[in-house]
Amino acid sequence: MIPSRVDFVVDLAYGVMIFVSIALILVVGTGVGIAFGLGVLVSYVIHIAWKMARFDPDWMTTEVAEQVEETVSKEVEKTVGETVSEEVEKTVGETVSKEVEKTVGDTVSKEVEKTVGETVSEEIEKTVNEQATEEDRKTASDGGSRE
Repeated sequence: MIPSRVDFVVDLAYGVMIFVSIALILVVGTGVGIAFGLGVLVSYVIHIAWKMARFDPDWMTTEVAEQVEETVSKEVEKTVGETVSEEVEKTVGETVSKEVEKTVGDTVSKEVEKTVGETVSEEIEKTVNEQATEEDRKTASDGGSRE
């Protein structure tokens, strides 16, 4: 049997007995009803004294501790989950952002250097060829003498 249910049934039975005593006062007579009612109340007081005597003070402490533990556990789990999630998002975002910037920066830098190098080399080569061609023309028009 579950003690809390037994206590409930006993308390309910005492309540019914008090109701019966009131009915007896109305139906049979005041003396019989009051005597029955006082008997019920005295036995109820004895029952309450017995309950209090066997009362386990650690029961309430244990129940409260379990409730607090459960509540704290849920709150900690929720808070830690949210915090970890936010921190992971922030860290991943920063790391990815830095890596993307670095990779893109390196790639762009290399491509720019390559393109600029090729363009400059081509321009220098073109300019040198043009100057060489002009000097050859001048030399040819001067009669082949170079000074």
